Amino acid sequence: MDLLNTLVEKGLRRELPTREEALAVLATTDDELLDVVAAAGKVRRQWFGRRVKLNYLVNLKSGLCPEDCSYCSQRLGSKAGILKYTWLKPDEASKAAAAGVAGGAKRVCLVASGRGPTDKDVDRVSKTIEAIKDQNEDVEVCACLGLLSDGQAERLRAAGADAYNHNLNTSEATYGDITTTHTYADRVETVQQAQAAGMSACSGLIAGMGETDADLVDVVFALRELDPDSVPVNFLIPFEGTPLAKEWNLTPQRALRILAMVRFVCPDVEVRLAGGREVHLRTMQPLALHLANSIFLGDYLTSEGQAGQADLEMIADAGFEVEGTDTTTLPEHRGGGGCASACGEPAADEDASPEIPAARTDLVSVRRRGAGTDLAPNA
Repeated sequence: MDLLNTLVEKGLRRELPTREEALAVLATTDDELLDVVAAAGKVRRQWFGRRVKLNYLVNLKSGLCPEDCSYCSQRLGSKAGILKYTWLKPDEASKAAAAGVAGGAKRVCLVASGRGPTDKDVDRVSKTIEAIKDQNEDVEVCACLGLLSDGQAERLRAAGADAYNHNLNTSEATYGDITTTHTYADRVETVQQAQAAGMSACSGLIAGMGETDADLVDVVFALRELDPDSVPVNFLIPFEGTPLAKEWNLTPQRALRILAMVRFVCPDVEVRLAGGREVHLRTMQPLALHLANSIFLGDYLTSEGQAGQADLEMIADAGFEVEGTDTTTLPEHRGGGGCASACGEPAADEDASPEIPAARTDLVSVRRRGAGTDLAPNA
């Protein structure tokens, strides 16, 4: 179809699609789905070949967050039966990270619940980064600690942090419907602070929160303008005990279309298949590897993922290979700056309401192993 040919050509040139084109990807039918995946797959292979980067999460501090993010099982007032614990010691976090590295992870993501770190927390995380780097010299470390205060990004970078994650999550227009204790602008500012400090910026979205197609396009275009090096695409895990527990708005086909749209808008960026992939993509996860070039290995922050070995087998079975530490993830041209380009943005049509599938609460499992427990992690 002409749309897909145009999008492939633009992706190979790193040219931004129009908003109309991005919306058209989300509006394609299930009969067109394999054509969409094949087209976006050409763009993915142009910039990343058949490599898949593995990332591993370590939840340094779980639960009891003062923020009211509606999607989060760790939020203020959450009744989700998740693990709750205070800060892991540096040696505990390093041990947890080592399990992921042994499983093939190239990047370790250190995450802590809360609005943002205190200076004491930054000292604590800095020691954790140093402990991990001492044991695994080549591993990348990404910190995700919430909103940063002046000077904190520079201190994390000096401690050895390679990247900082702070997701935009949804469109600016609807952000206040999801969270009231901080603003969309706060999130943008933190990503920019990380970039200014010399860290690789990681910022993405959460799909499936009841947003429209226009909201999805808005946030992905905003990410393109912000120009992070990696864009995690999360699919809402509707935890019982959170305000969005009843939001089962995704099908595997819609999840694939969302990933394809992100790839067309961000052709040469590390697109990471993140939380919720097992819940919403299910048996169609291997198709998503044709769109995303990066995944999380094993478990997430408060929910369990599929077994790490199953991830490795899925990658091999789909004809892809795990990216080694001796390979640079991003294309060479991204080392010299951003790739955002301006283009016209025609007005979007109103989105049709998707059919809501039946809830599959049986697919959501609370994490009971790994960091903060005495049980071995899933890696």
